[in-house]
Amino acid sequence: MPESETSSADDAALIDKVADWLMSQALGESDVQDIVGGCCNRLLAAGIPLWRGFISFRILHPKFASVSIIWRRDQRSGIIEHIETLHGEAFTSDEWQQSPFNHMLTTQIPFLRRRLKGEEALLDFPICQDLRDQGASDYVAWMVPFARDDEPGPHLDGVLGSWSTDRPTGFSSGELHSLARIQRRLVVSLKVQIKQQIAHTVLATYLGLDAGRQVLNGQIRRGDGEMVHAVIWYSDMRDSTRLGDSLTAEDFLQTVNSYFECTAGAVLANGGEVLRFIGDAVLAIFPIRDGEPRSACELAMAAVREAEIRLRSVNEERSRDNRDPIDYGLGLHVGDVMFGNIGVPERLEFSVIGPAANEVARIESLTTTLGRRVLVSAEFARCAPHYWESAGKHSLKGVSAPVEVLALKHCGDGPEHRDQATPQ
Repeated sequence: MPESETSSADDAALIDKVADWLMSQALGESDVQDIVGGCCNRLLAAGIPLWRGFISFRILHPKFASVSIIWRRDQRSGIIEHIETLHGEAFTSDEWQQSPFNHMLTTQIPFLRRRLKGEEALLDFPICQDLRDQGASDYVAWMVPFARDDEPGPHLDGVLGSWSTDRPTGFSSGELHSLARIQRRLVVSLKVQIKQQIAHTVLATYLGLDAGRQVLNGQIRRGDGEMVHAVIWYSDMRDSTRLGDSLTAEDFLQTVNSYFECTAGAVLANGGEVLRFIGDAVLAIFPIRDGEPRSACELAMAAVREAEIRLRSVNEERSRDNRDPIDYGLGLHVGDVMFGNIGVPERLEFSVIGPAANEVARIESLTTTLGRRVLVSAEFARCAPHYWESAGKHSLKGVSAPVEVLALKHCGDGPEHRDQATPQ
């Protein structure tokens, strides 16, 4: 066999190994950046003169629209140089409008090649000029949709990518063939992981991190769950009916979301799990680990302090806009709750149920009557006794004996007292 044919066969065998590795990643739990980095490093080891690799894909996320990953060769191998999450507004920017990918999506051209140096150089996109200035000589952009070749487009979901080399002669035709072969396997591998990430994100967004994890682990039947000893948080927005009547629907929705940023946002920022939004109420828990409630109570109190700070900031902004301040009542309790699936088989909800969950809602309802923003049970107060003063014993609906509730010392009932509401 001629030497050139032997060399070509060897190169093909190495590319086969890259393709096999990518398929194995589709079956595992690899991170997308590990797949991208591993693929580029293996292409480099197989003799492809890769200098830069770029991958971008859309994600389903409440904050971000896409993820971009850039790999760049260093001395002997490569590194993931940059990972960027982009907001939806990025796709209306001048940079995007002038990009090869926008042109390809608009015209439905699946690939685009630009020589960056020499007589055949064509620098009709800003990225081409930028890459040439950094040392690149050849640039190939491509897109692979998450669809079969015979499915009619246009397709919005898929992977955008590019390969660049700094070899003076650019990519050879054989290398371009190998890259085209590999990139479809790369997309298959990435698609599996992207869909898994989307599933995790959606479940965490709508159910909470721990509940979403349990659902993905198979707890999807009615009755699946466990008893959890936890600090239970229940907060409710005050005067929501009056605000709803006096504001437009859009303004009221913005106001409610501002309240959720103060309360649910503070819970999440301090390690709690938001389980439900019940109208304008927030039900959350801080699980108690190893039977010791103090650390969970401290996290809950950190969330109380942060909620007060957030409320102050929101109301200062509302005051500048001549809008009414917002406020809330908050109840905290410690007890056992059933954390699991409830509902009907066709429509389940992962939440907490049990007497303790009912009691914390009843405790919160006393905040308006007693004129205190935060009330807690005696069980909770025992975890941090220096914060509290008794607000008396009260009858709670569904509870046989009167229950003592306690309030933060010197805590008033509205925004005018918020400077004093933070525990000292």
